Order: sequence, then C-alpha cells, then structure tokens
Amino acid sequence: QVQLVESGGGLVQAGGSLRLSCAASGNIFSINLMSWYRQAPGKQRELVTTISSDGSTNYADSVKGRFTISRDNAKNTVYLEMNSLKPEDTAVYYCHSIVRIVRFGNTGPEYSYWGQGTQVTVSS
Repeated sequence: QVQLVESGGGLVQAGGSLRLSCAASGNIFSINLMSWYRQAPGKQRELVTTISSDGSTNYADSVKGRFTISRDNAKNTVYLEMNSLKPEDTAVYYCHSIVRIVRFGNTGPEYSYWGQGTQVTVSS
C-alpha cells in the first residue's frame, strides 16, 4: 500500500505565505503525476496544480503567479509554495499522486492515491 501524508497547513493573514508538503511512502516503484487539489466549504473539489515526473507544471488560473509546485523525487515528496494568499484560497488542500507500485519484486500497475487533506485558512 501507499500512503500520502500532508503537512504545512494553518491560519495566515491575507498576503501571507504557506508551504505545504506531501510525502508518499510505501510500496512505490515510481511516481508519475503529482497534484494539489482544494475544496472550499460548499464547493466541489478543484484542481490547483500538477507536476509531472519530468517537472512540467500546470496551474489553475486563480493561482498562477502566486503558487509554485515542486517535487523531490528522491524523497517522493511534492511541495506547494503559496504566496500572496487571499481569503478565497481558504480550503482543505489535498495532494494526489499516480503511483506505480512494486509487485512481486517488479514493476506493477499504477494506482491513484489521495492524502488526508490539510486545512488552509486565510483571514482578511
């Protein structure tokens, strides 16, 4: 099995910064796409940003220029640097990864995994 553990959420004033981390552990052969989603109260979960295994990134328009995603493949960890935070960024942030697992000592299939979520609250 694979686990994703997030950290770094909290309360910050508008204009402030936070850095989220998400570490994957378990029966991992390789990690393909790593992403951050968020879900605000009463709203659907939305994609914030993605980073592929080769480092290519994509961002939602609402966070472009303010958020930066990065990854450390040696640590199986993805980061989300959030600057110039706004009250509308308040949400539970979830990391998501597409992981190829090890099976019988060889490469196995890919599966989708989610972290437990971390709360980010931006006060005005």
